Amino acid sequence: MNGAGNDFILIDNRNLSFTPDSEQVAALCDRHAGVGADGLMLLEESQNRHADWAWKFYNSDGSEAEMCGNGARCFAAFVKQLTHSEDGLSFDTQAGVISATFEPNGVTVNLTEPGPMELDRGIQIKGSELKVHSVNTGVPHAVVFVEDAGQCNVDELGAAVRYHEHFGPNGTNVNFVQILGPGRVRVRTYERGVEGETLACGTGVTAASLVAARKHGFDTPVEVKVKSGDWLKVSFDHEDGGFSKVRLSGPADFVFTGEINLD
Repeated sequence: MNGAGNDFILIDNRNLSFTPDSEQVAALCDRHAGVGADGLMLLEESQNRHADWAWKFYNSDGSEAEMCGNGARCFAAFVKQLTHSEDGLSFDTQAGVISATFEPNGVTVNLTEPGPMELDRGIQIKGSELKVHSVNTGVPHAVVFVEDAGQCNVDELGAAVRYHEHFGPNGTNVNFVQILGPGRVRVRTYERGVEGETLACGTGVTAASLVAARKHGFDTPVEVKVKSGDWLKVSFDHEDGGFSKVRLSGPADFVFTGEINLD
């Protein structure tokens, strides 16, 4: 499946027959020798009475991740197809319980409450100071405003910020954000665990939208153009100087189904 170009392998693991190690996940996500994907998700029965289902999410390098916004929309659509859910559903992640509703042109997921936001942090990158904002939207994200996202060297600068000591020891995802107009931005994202630019990042566009709301006075919803050319929408409520009821809306498309020999 793919959500705005962010692509995933989804496996029905309700019988718990598949327990992958990091090497297997990386092999499946390999774009030359495997299926090819930015991440892999397993559907499992929930052990949390507050959630209908549970997932395990792996980055393409085989590491586990707490949350993925585009992945969450795809996961919800996958569960809907398997279980014929119509009114919405919820599932347990390492970041908390995510709920999803279905629309004619996509899926909306209610994300977990964002963490504290840090604004205007100056960090040294190759001898120059770079102004960075950060917030956790299920996973940690840095936000850098740029004049032209199309001219940004996302892989080089993204890696430098991702591994900067300020975000240690686990690092951060990095979003380069261009203001297109009132309530509209363009975002390119360097994803931790993929270790490069992806065509979209749901938690990244959410972080960019919340920081834009704080720094530039954007109201809800914020429309976001991602690398694939697709548009995502981030909605939120203002609450006590922060944000609540954060929602991410966008496409969740099936590409193909099949079988692969793990041997």
